Amino acid sequence: MQKNTYKLLTEKMGISSEVLNIIEQAELEISAGFDKLDDIKSYNQYKVLEVLRECRLSDMHFAWNTGYGYDDVGRETLEKAYARLFNTEDAIVRPLIVNGTHALTLTLTGILRPGDEIVYCTGAPYDTLEEVIGIRGEGKGSLKEFGVTYKQVDLLENGRIDLEGVKNIINGKTRMMCVQRATGYGWRKAITIPEIQEWVETVKSVNPDIICMADNCYGEFMDVNEPTDVGVDVIAGSLIKNPGGGLALSGGYIAGRKDLIESISYRMTSPGIGKECGLTFGQSRSMFQGLFMAPSVVCGAVKGAALCAKVFEKLGYEVCPASNEERSDIIQSVKLGSADAVIAFCQGIQEAAPVDSHVVPEPWAMPGYSDPVIMAAGAFVQGSSIELSADAPIREPYIVYFQGGLTYEHSKFGVIKAVQSLCDKGILRF
Repeated sequence: MQKNTYKLLTEKMGISSEVLNIIEQAELEISAGFDKLDDIKSYNQYKVLEVLRECRLSDMHFAWNTGYGYDDVGRETLEKAYARLFNTEDAIVRPLIVNGTHALTLTLTGILRPGDEIVYCTGAPYDTLEEVIGIRGEGKGSLKEFGVTYKQVDLLENGRIDLEGVKNIINGKTRMMCVQRATGYGWRKAITIPEIQEWVETVKSVNPDIICMADNCYGEFMDVNEPTDVGVDVIAGSLIKNPGGGLALSGGYIAGRKDLIESISYRMTSPGIGKECGLTFGQSRSMFQGLFMAPSVVCGAVKGAALCAKVFEKLGYEVCPASNEERSDIIQSVKLGSADAVIAFCQGIQEAAPVDSHVVPEPWAMPGYSDPVIMAAGAFVQGSSIELSADAPIREPYIVYFQGGLTYEHSKFGVIKAVQSLCDKGILRF
């Protein structure tokens, strides 16, 4: 670590030399792997650039109109860019999609009909989708209430998709099969693009008419390919995660086959109107610019996640994925073993934030979750998890989920402050 930086962190920001030493050792041990991440970043940066050039992006696409949003050339060009970027026939990209769960809900409810069956092939879905599907809750507006049945295929012990289980569960009612690429609140590695390709080929070999859907949240720009490049019919995600690049103020996207996007658009607005309406409220510029910045931002976040893994490995904690393993999302899981440790970790992340660093996060009953959840996210965009953040359900075995950072340096500082917070609270001793 450079002399001036070391002095600033120790004398001005209260970081102990012991903490900085272990961070520096960990960084040296993993830095050789950064070349591969930089190569993926470069590929995706040029891919995004070429798409925007092909779309003939111009200043006029940043203007906006009012009312119904008819003839919004910025919105139409943004959706064309997403479709080309993800190698699909069509896309929906809207600021009025409130989060990733909303994008996924539109996808599921837009496609599935009474009597259909949906199968999750990566075990249980993310917590907030349980009420959407009808696994938990009172079922108001859930798929279950509308006569859609649900099954799941758990992952194998090694974290891979159970392809034999997938083949065996398919029946005459199976309409859609899904994978969740990111770990969610699980203890597993993210599902890689080659694994997704193998899964799609398995499903289509049994019945080519089954729709394959991938929850792509946290996974964009992690590889040179996306799920739709390897046969997935439709994907969905959030703009305040990877593809918004930290600049999109809100929104979500859905990309896929044209017929599926049309059905989903009818759920989004109304039958017969679909994508033709929907004001963008002047957000086109930030969504375009965020997309352009996204490959670089994602790369910094991935490097920060790898550093987090290495540091906590050295401190004797279990981590997932390991620091030297291939990654397919930006999330780093650390098994801390106690509620106090989880809270201390998250409070350290909050202290590292540029916004609301003075706020002290505590667990609370967050809507859509079955356990109290603590969330640390002092972000320029509220709730943006491509910015430095950490969160965890307060339940055994007390796993915290670290992600984001608009720059590698900020992600690294999050790791520094998390370790320092554990030390300050007497949980960690060198």
